[in-house]
Amino acid sequence: MEPGVAEVVPFDGGARAYSYSVPAALKAVLQVGQLVRVPLGGRTSIGVVWKYPAEPPPAAKLRSVMVLEHEQPVMTPDCCKLAEWMAGYYGCGLNSVLETVLPAAIRKGVRPVLRRLLTLIAPPEAEALAKLRKKAPRQAQVIDYLAGQKDPADRAKMVDGLGVSQPAVDALIKAGTVKEDASVLWRVAYDDPYAEGETIPSAGHTLNPEQVAAVTSVTQTLDSKAFRAHLLHGVTGSGKTEVYVALIRKVVAEGGSAIFLVPEVALTPQTVGRLRSRLADLGAKVVVWHSHLSAGERFDAWMAMSLGQARVVVGARSAVFAPLPNLRLIVVDEEHEPSFKQGETPMYHGRDVAVMRASILGAACVLGSATPSLESWKNATAGRYALDVMTKRVDDRPMPAFRIVDMRREILHSKGQHILSRELTDGIRARLARREQSILFLNRRGHSRSLVCPDCGEAVQCKRCSVSLTLHRTDDTARCHLCNHQERAPVLCPGCRSPKVRWKGFGTQKVEETIAQLFPRARVARIDADTMGKKDLFRKVLSDFRAGKYDMLLGTQMIAKGLDFPRVTLVGIIDADLSLQLPDFRAAERTFQLLTQVAGRAGRGDLEGVVVVQSFQPASDPIQFAKRLDFHGFAAAELEKRAEFGYPPDRHLVRHVFRGRNAEKVNFVAAAWVKELERLHPGLCEIRGPAPCPFEKVQDQHRVHVWYLVTGVKSLLAAILPLRAKILGDEDVIDVIDVDAQDCA
Repeated sequence: MEPGVAEVVPFDGGARAYSYSVPAALKAVLQVGQLVRVPLGGRTSIGVVWKYPAEPPPAAKLRSVMVLEHEQPVMTPDCCKLAEWMAGYYGCGLNSVLETVLPAAIRKGVRPVLRRLLTLIAPPEAEALAKLRKKAPRQAQVIDYLAGQKDPADRAKMVDGLGVSQPAVDALIKAGTVKEDASVLWRVAYDDPYAEGETIPSAGHTLNPEQVAAVTSVTQTLDSKAFRAHLLHGVTGSGKTEVYVALIRKVVAEGGSAIFLVPEVALTPQTVGRLRSRLADLGAKVVVWHSHLSAGERFDAWMAMSLGQARVVVGARSAVFAPLPNLRLIVVDEEHEPSFKQGETPMYHGRDVAVMRASILGAACVLGSATPSLESWKNATAGRYALDVMTKRVDDRPMPAFRIVDMRREILHSKGQHILSRELTDGIRARLARREQSILFLNRRGHSRSLVCPDCGEAVQCKRCSVSLTLHRTDDTARCHLCNHQERAPVLCPGCRSPKVRWKGFGTQKVEETIAQLFPRARVARIDADTMGKKDLFRKVLSDFRAGKYDMLLGTQMIAKGLDFPRVTLVGIIDADLSLQLPDFRAAERTFQLLTQVAGRAGRGDLEGVVVVQSFQPASDPIQFAKRLDFHGFAAAELEKRAEFGYPPDRHLVRHVFRGRNAEKVNFVAAAWVKELERLHPGLCEIRGPAPCPFEKVQDQHRVHVWYLVTGVKSLLAAILPLRAKILGDEDVIDVIDVDAQDCA
């Protein structure tokens, strides 16, 4: 093909690529993945070069590419292939995939921030300087300042600090007295005072035999230059991170790049600190990638990766798209976590996209977890993934003792508060006396979960959602945790105006109050979405806890996994039944994973740990299997149940949600859709529904869902997407398709 035509995907041009002619000046430099500005309709648009050179369309007069926005490609060729696969597998437009893959600043064609640096290169003689002080004192002031600087001075900071004018500086540059250079200002995330507590010694540990076996297994894949996915199943505290670090060091030493995915922003600082310490001798730059970064930090990290200046990226699910050259390894830590699934279009799963990207590249992908997802476990036991197992904690440290408190008996036999059991209270008291640390986990924020009137039975619900309002005592508001609506906490029943209303249940705020009453001198840090709104506050609290400035860490799922605190010897799980109550076939799996992961925070140092689990259902399978640390037993029992009902991983679940303000219309459209689908494609798949979603109303939108259970997603989408485009055009009813759905609420 002649290099005269390129296919470009504009960001605002719908879900397709357009053909453009390439001007002579760009023919030799244009590459796939570059950003260009092109005409589109009556406007101009920025887009990605998708194919070059490309076949010219027959008998078409092509418009020309206008401008090359960045010489450096912002997407690698493999990422372009990955985006096409995502659009096909998740049934969405290519443009919506690109909005996810590329940060907004890149899509808008933003340029790097330049810092102007000044150097004194020809200082005037003493006599000339004396004259300058009389004629142009501001210029003399600049010369005096620069003469005292060892390094080039930042022009903006100098002008602001000295109060001199820009023309005074320009005159010195023009005279050749001062030289001005421009350099890119790199905004590096987590390069600040908090990073000191996040680093670890650079030497690392001597790997034990199980760790060596895991490293050897993945090394064989890396050396073969062929794709393979590995499931690293290691108990909590077994040293999986040391395995990841050893593999990343190998890749970097050989000139390759690596991606390290973590499920929570909370885990990023600890991981970044460890990698920066351990890769310093190789000169490898480690960058951070997640949604909490500033736009500038995201832009600079992306450009550093695409330029090859950064070789390792640590981040949440969207870091899987990092434009790293020579990508050899992708690590997905805590691969079982549902937070790897995006909740809006494109509803991709970071773990599955990581496996696919490694497959496209012929790279290695390591999925690590103490409690693997049943999907990954089935792939490993069926031989589709390599299975690497680590059964012991580092240095043969014992697993924490697991104690279950039956809260039904606790309430019968104890007086006073029933939030913290006697065993948990005694455990906290003992740790405070020994100056050890405790972690308390409750996956419910706020103070009290619902308001009930004993006179009329009224339960105060959100006006926009079908859920109760939660009391937040810090500002005396009642809030909805689905739509964020808030109002003053009522003191009278909204129904009968009775003053006898009572708030029931408890969240992290009420637990914090209870701890303050029982242990008034204890230093407690609470971590949940209400307290961690300010940037970097989370990192500061964790750094202070690690340094021993707090006795207790109380929090929601933000503290449930991955964090490593050697002085923690007690973990209390205040309400182990919360996740069991979810309206989801994965409720048992989620509960087992959560209990095992939270329990794993105890006894990670030289001191033995204890886990106290409070439950009203102590005999339930997930709690009993977690007590025995029996993942194999749990997986076998749960897989048998899933197969009986045809649930994942036995088949794929595709969830189709219909929503709108008019409940009657939503129900009608969903029912008519299912009827038409069954008529045109009988036997295509097992269809369940339509039925109301567990959260039937969210943000004034009534919600109904349909489940499709299939062995192959491709054939299902091939049938329903054209039909959907043809008959689902009612603007009052929005429908969303979620492939491999994780959230069924």
